[in-house]
Amino acid sequence: MAKIADNFTEIMHNLQNGQYKPIYVLHGDEPYYIDQISNYIEENALREDERGFNQIVMYGADTNAAAIADQARQFPMMAERQVIIVKEAQAIKKWDQLEHYLDNPSPTSVIVICHKNGKVDGRKKVFTKAAKVGVVYESKKKYDSELPSFISQYMRDKYSEVSIDQKAVMMVAEHIGNDLSRIASELDKVVAALPEGNKNITPDVVEQNVGISKEYNGFELQDALAAKDFVKAMRIADYFAKDPKVKDSVFSMMGGLFNYFQTLMICHYAPCKKTDMELSQYLGLRGAWFARKFAMGVRNYSAMKTLNIISKIRETDIRMKGVDNRSASPGDLLRELVFYILS
Repeated sequence: MAKIADNFTEIMHNLQNGQYKPIYVLHGDEPYYIDQISNYIEENALREDERGFNQIVMYGADTNAAAIADQARQFPMMAERQVIIVKEAQAIKKWDQLEHYLDNPSPTSVIVICHKNGKVDGRKKVFTKAAKVGVVYESKKKYDSELPSFISQYMRDKYSEVSIDQKAVMMVAEHIGNDLSRIASELDKVVAALPEGNKNITPDVVEQNVGISKEYNGFELQDALAAKDFVKAMRIADYFAKDPKVKDSVFSMMGGLFNYFQTLMICHYAPCKKTDMELSQYLGLRGAWFARKFAMGVRNYSAMKTLNIISKIRETDIRMKGVDNRSASPGDLLRELVFYILS
């Protein structure tokens, strides 16, 4: 297998320092990082006045590996390098003809292969050679549990002067799901809509600009379940059961519920007192306020009940995906799950 390249941050750091490799093979199921790397090279590897003759865009359906290699062997015209961007490269079936080129790649050419919606076969010699002289980077889909970290990091990197409330982060992650490009677009829209002088994204701001309810979301449901607030939890579950348009949010909420009760199980066996502050330190959370719902959950759910809930969440998730379920909607299954947790 071709070795996985350094992570996205390191690749971007090298590019920003003007360190370009002869070839970038960008592949995987998450288009966001592929686009970020290829777009940066497209916009920065050449000056604007150099691009007309030295920036070539090819499409997989209209080219082949031999044509890519032939183009890469040409010399740039009045520029330090030429850039060859191959979009929709998943349409290219035979890569063998690029192997010989990679034995002695041109130092004045940069090839960027954008292979989306799947991985390349890293066992092939061409990609092994590409990894030795350049970058082979697999862009993986984020798990739902990773989305809050992605959102927080995106805001720090692009809008360091703007803060975002943790509840607002969870609302965006849950509502949009693991479409990173859409998350980035929605965050850009929210920041642009902030009134002059306002540098804080709150749940109210998200509700107004993204169309997410600040009352009916997974964050509020977790709080209600932690407190065993039957009325509030069932009201939220009923909301999702009655509105089929929000079914995508239900799938995202399942990941949040699983993570909450999985962490709750860890809390039950934590070698410390179950106070907010000690749980916060043990779990590595930012401040006792975020650990409060875990401390509350420990008081309201025994370890055995927590284990049974985790099992029920797994079962419900499978049923939502159509296994052993012929008619119940995701919202109905969520309501059934919430009732089980609270019973």
